[in-house]
Amino acid sequence: MKKIIALLLLIGTATGLILFSSEESSSSSQVNFADYKLISHAMGSIQNQAYTNSYEAFVANYEQGNRVFEVDLLLTEDHHVVARHEWSQSMTTVLQQDDQLPEERQAVPLTSKEFKDSAILGKLAPLDWGDILDLMEDYPDIYIVTDTKEQQPAEILRVMVKEAKQRNPELLERVVPQIYDQPMLKTIQSVYDFPSIIYTLYASTDTDEEVIDFVQQNHITGVTMPDYRTNARFVTRLNKAGVLTYVHTINDVADMKKFEKMGVYGFYTDDLTEMVLGTARIRDKSS
Repeated sequence: MKKIIALLLLIGTATGLILFSSEESSSSSQVNFADYKLISHAMGSIQNQAYTNSYEAFVANYEQGNRVFEVDLLLTEDHHVVARHEWSQSMTTVLQQDDQLPEERQAVPLTSKEFKDSAILGKLAPLDWGDILDLMEDYPDIYIVTDTKEQQPAEILRVMVKEAKQRNPELLERVVPQIYDQPMLKTIQSVYDFPSIIYTLYASTDTDEEVIDFVQQNHITGVTMPDYRTNARFVTRLNKAGVLTYVHTINDVADMKKFEKMGVYGFYTDDLTEMVLGTARIRDKSS
């Protein structure tokens, strides 16, 4: 009888360990930005307009299944981080803000108040970094890819990290900075140890070999490149190095499929959505 009880206890203990191990494995297999193929460029387009970086663009693309959003980030005149592609007359015109701003304020960094008070396309809401943190709290399944090329990236990141830490430091785990050259990696790491980093190549003078060596030595998560720099050999070598490959900016399913045949993993896009992508996959399977 004692032997039977001991055996039952042993089986029960083993079963408990198996269940615990299974639960632990399940909880550790969390979704991350790399589980999605598409990155919405500047929050994605809305009303056939790219580069708005607006709240409404985010909502429209989120509702179509997108979960990774690239955002252009700049410093205002009074040192706040806001979502805008550039401080230029042409961008003011694209965003239809000419009538909202005095002529002398249309091609310079705005104050944070001027920025927030200037509707985009006459009705869309501009976003500052605090608004984006709000979105990350309200939508816990989204990821933000940063584009900080226009101004001092280290200072922008310092402001971002400070505000995020005051709010909820865990939000920074869902922020994916982009770097534009090799030295920028140390700049970013001096501010915060982000879990994922993307090296974007459109302004880089690195050879393919230099890119591969750099990303391998520094455990870079992904490499994104313009279509004219994309070729099957380079993509294959990056894939073998364990690096995710992206092409920008792709707005046509046929172009996307062409690059996928080369082995490209994902795409920055204004117009494509995960919902459109899923529909295209279903059509391919049924044809």
